[in-house]
Amino acid sequence: MPGPPRAAAWSENVWLEPVRIAIRSIADGAAQLRAIQRNWALLPTTLHRRAALIEARLPHVAARPIAFGDPVPTAPLGSWTLLDADTILAAARCTSPFPNGVVRFVEDKDGPPNRAYLKLWEALTLIGRRPGRGMRCLDLGASPGGWTWVLASLGADVVAVDKTALDPRVAAMAGVTVLRDSAFALRPRDIGRVDWLFSDVVCYPDRLYRLVVDWIESGVCRNFLCTIKFQGPTDFDAQARFAAIPGSRLLHLHHNKHELTWIRLAAPDA
Repeated sequence: MPGPPRAAAWSENVWLEPVRIAIRSIADGAAQLRAIQRNWALLPTTLHRRAALIEARLPHVAARPIAFGDPVPTAPLGSWTLLDADTILAAARCTSPFPNGVVRFVEDKDGPPNRAYLKLWEALTLIGRRPGRGMRCLDLGASPGGWTWVLASLGADVVAVDKTALDPRVAAMAGVTVLRDSAFALRPRDIGRVDWLFSDVVCYPDRLYRLVVDWIESGVCRNFLCTIKFQGPTDFDAQARFAAIPGSRLLHLHHNKHELTWIRLAAPDA
């Protein structure tokens, strides 16, 4: 569509300035892509065998899982697909440095009590910011403790809030304080200043919106990272309200389900 770029919250990868490339053969298709740049990721949509034969003639792009904390790839990575047997659609620049926006990690099978830790790993990797040693974090809706496990592993001091008990191994981690209470009963003045507020609470988006607005207006928290969970059809009005909060960013992570991740960060030197 014409006009300036618009945010696409539900997309894991946006192709920038895509072009159609007419090809005469499999070899010609690969040669034309290589002439633009080295690294390409195939998005298979149709003509899978023909696309695979073109892909085989391109330099291999490793899509192996990364360890949490590894640097994000910096080499330019384009995306391409076949529209028909004689036409490639390709974009040399994309918004994600990962093939088709898919971030996979070397998983920890022993430490975290559930798989929710993966979406926090992904969010922190994509934004390039994370809590460090001595920072104070609030984890709302913490049980069974996947996000608290991540934050405590980074050396942060974590106040884990949930009416349900945390996994005992997480509750016993250094720097973890457990508060058996509702995230919505808590008031900013009860906690005091925090560096990060995290929330993976299961609730309707409007309820989470009211909660984060209260915390923003209190001025006691610098950084926010929360999961917006949609119960049934997507509430696009609620999504728009989160997007309208100054400094906001909405992401659909590879490890999200029918939910978005809302992020609002203070300036690094604030």
